[in-house]
Amino acid sequence: MKAFAALYRDLDASTASSAKQAALQAYLRAARPEDCAWAVYFLAGGKPRQLVPGKRLRELAREAAGLPEWLFVESYEAVGDLAETIALLLPPPAAPVERSLSDWLLNQLLPLRGLPSDELSLRLRRQWNELPAADRFVHLKLITGAFRVGVSKLQVTQALAAVSGVDAKQVAQRLMGYTRIGAMPSAEDFSALVVPGEATALSGQPFPFFLAHPFNQPLAAFDALLGAPSDWLIEWKWDGIRAQWVQRGGAVSVWSRGEELVSESFPELLALDLPDGTVLDGEILVWRDGQVQSFAELQRRLGRKALGPKLLRDLPVVLCAYDLLESEGIDRRAEPQHQRRARLEALLAAHPQPGLQLSPLLSGESWGALAIHRAQARAMGVEGLMLKQRGAAYGVGRTKDVGTWWKWKLDPLSVDAVLIYAQRGHGRRASLYSDYTFAVWNGAPDDPARQLVPFAKAYSGLTDAEMHQVDAIIRKTTVESFGPVRSVTPTLVFELGFEGIARSPRHKSGVALRFPRMLRWRQDKPVAEADELSSLLALLS
Repeated sequence: MKAFAALYRDLDASTASSAKQAALQAYLRAARPEDCAWAVYFLAGGKPRQLVPGKRLRELAREAAGLPEWLFVESYEAVGDLAETIALLLPPPAAPVERSLSDWLLNQLLPLRGLPSDELSLRLRRQWNELPAADRFVHLKLITGAFRVGVSKLQVTQALAAVSGVDAKQVAQRLMGYTRIGAMPSAEDFSALVVPGEATALSGQPFPFFLAHPFNQPLAAFDALLGAPSDWLIEWKWDGIRAQWVQRGGAVSVWSRGEELVSESFPELLALDLPDGTVLDGEILVWRDGQVQSFAELQRRLGRKALGPKLLRDLPVVLCAYDLLESEGIDRRAEPQHQRRARLEALLAAHPQPGLQLSPLLSGESWGALAIHRAQARAMGVEGLMLKQRGAAYGVGRTKDVGTWWKWKLDPLSVDAVLIYAQRGHGRRASLYSDYTFAVWNGAPDDPARQLVPFAKAYSGLTDAEMHQVDAIIRKTTVESFGPVRSVTPTLVFELGFEGIARSPRHKSGVALRFPRMLRWRQDKPVAEADELSSLLALLS
């Protein structure tokens, strides 16, 4: 644990990619394979499950520190991060013990889940007594399930490639599925990542996803930047779950772009039957009455332990396929886009079935004509257009070295809203109030019962300088504190952008936004002139 905690501190303290690479490579070269296996899992995006309920962890930590509740709460508010707060407040360890990262996880941390309260208290106190003070922060981050550090999966891939001599694209392929929820990475799993030789697709394993770049240029520049529309395959940009459908060895698996195995959530897709050795790339959509439904409808299918007949009947899903990555057991990714498309069309024509659709191609003699298609996107429940270079191979990640995919999305919907609650952020923003709750008015200015109704949260879109200015205003205008959250006097108006809106009985406002973020700080606009809830409700239609 000592070496991994030191690596975490090095990664967290540096903003230079070269320094992060040096730290990653040094750790991977020195650590044992079983420890590297877990380190790669967490650093590449694996999500540790919360091992101890937050409320119980706070109680046990406060008791171990011998502090009254008010002082612990004040400390938490000052620090802004639970793991860091506890690490700072615990007394020095009585009997420090050095254990490896894998030993801590397998024999100390993972067994904590579900323990009776008394046994949990006993074990945590023993662990805190054995952990050197410098290692406690990472230990607590793993317990809370809030492990985050400033390193990307690409950087981890590059480090693995550097220490192993294996091509980075092969490493990326081997990493597919490595960070799935519930994984228990072992020394053998790590060795499989770095062993020399060509990458071979394992049964049921997806390929790395090819990602699109945003394209936000003015229409007048399209001809100069892209050439003629005939050089591109043009499709709708669907608003669903990006997925790969894999059939190998007689078994079917469905993987999300987040590298989660989602097969059990979509039994309709498990029932699809195509020739063995087939991998499709596409979008999972709720498709009803001949048209795609909103993402909010698809969300009702997610995270459920049981899928009843009524839910399956009311929210039927399809895989809208737009690429063929493997057929007849042959990797087709190096073939040009138009050739893979032709193979896909022939495959789906030969094997028609209800849960499988072909993403249609759009045509237009000019980019202006295609802009007319794009303008219809929101009414159709899609996000805009995808532009795929005819000769593009299927790359790894967001790259342009084998061709390009562009996403030409609609401009976001927007609303002017009032900041009413604020909470401290995480990581480098742990000392700043950077996570905000916004509200709109529920009536016209002349309505005596007019109030601000909360409807969305957002934390991205401001510059660092703006964030510091807003933080200062929040501290001066705080009305009340609720743990780490502050309510403030309504003085700040922001323009929020979002991709979509849906009805939501779970929210007081009755609506939920898709991907809300701050577009700009409206310092020119008084609070009284912020938008009304009726404006949001009008967007539902």
